[in-house]
Amino acid sequence: MTLTSAHVLAARMRALLLDGYGTSTDAAAGPERTVAGIVEWCGAMQAQDLGSVLWSFGVRIPGATESDITDALERKEALRTWPMRGTVHFVPPRDAKWMVTLMGAKPLAGAAKRREYLGITDATVELAVDTLRDVLSGGKRLTRAECIQALNEAGISSAGQVGYHLLWYVSQKGVTCIAPHVGKEQTFVLLDEFVPDPHTPERDEALGIVALRYVRSHGPVTVTEMARWTGMGVRDCRTAVAAAGDAIVEVATEDGPMLVTPEALDAPAPQAKGFLTPPGFDEYMLGYGDRSIMLDPEGFKEVVPGNNGVFRSTLVRDGRVMGTWKRTMRAKSCVVEASPLTTAEGTSLTTKDRSSFEEAFEPYGVFVGKPVEVRWV
Repeated sequence: MTLTSAHVLAARMRALLLDGYGTSTDAAAGPERTVAGIVEWCGAMQAQDLGSVLWSFGVRIPGATESDITDALERKEALRTWPMRGTVHFVPPRDAKWMVTLMGAKPLAGAAKRREYLGITDATVELAVDTLRDVLSGGKRLTRAECIQALNEAGISSAGQVGYHLLWYVSQKGVTCIAPHVGKEQTFVLLDEFVPDPHTPERDEALGIVALRYVRSHGPVTVTEMARWTGMGVRDCRTAVAAAGDAIVEVATEDGPMLVTPEALDAPAPQAKGFLTPPGFDEYMLGYGDRSIMLDPEGFKEVVPGNNGVFRSTLVRDGRVMGTWKRTMRAKSCVVEASPLTTAEGTSLTTKDRSSFEEAFEPYGVFVGKPVEVRWV
């Protein structure tokens, strides 16, 4: 069997839990639609923009509100840290320590020149580790500003980007992690205190877990895509696939061999149907290096204008990006400016399509607790 590109796209939408709102918990349909269930299914979810990732959970959970998601984070259903590529993700809390250990060495080594440029010595980073461990011990939860103040009081200058880099470094070493916000402020805690009963898989088992979670939540995918997502080398990713054993199989596609789970192949043929409004920093975009199956290169320029790494929220019809959107919160409403792409696909949006997208924003209105007014620009 050779999967067509259309089949690959539809299978990915189902794997990403974006094939429509669902509650089934069978292997083909995915996990329980809770924060804990979704983050374990995915393994890691891009989370450098908190507002975006809250809606990444919300778009996958029927009837969810923003407070539902933040309450789940307070219950430690997901934990925010830098597990791979030196980038913030949500991960299952009990897996945070081994994920940082497994995939954090490469970002740490790669940032050595950055530390040299910032004037951060080995003695400085060790002092930062000791300082934050001391001030956070005993279950304390401090804001980012309070952590920076503690570093300053220990004699460490936080000028420029030094403070941020040290907070990243200490978390990348597995000492601290990002706790839920207090108001609008980011907070930090000691990882070992926040999660006192971590999973401790051996290296090969850990590699197999990473491979399985990525393939089941993004597949069909290639080993190259896995390497880009995890930040590990292709050789390690091949070892990871082998460690997953029969849980991952290879399938032929029009674009070459790809990896998928047997459950996904055994499921009824998927169809990428429906209108969705995922945020910009969603795994739908960030989970792949090659996004041509969802978006042509000209359209990508409008999703990431300037190619600066800042992704706009998208309007998705039948698995393909048709436009972008941004919101403005007002006292009694949420105003959404929706912009069709200037590509052939974007300009082909009909009046009916626009009406369907407006209906697709209704769950977002429930999520933010305000009616959504869609304006086409």
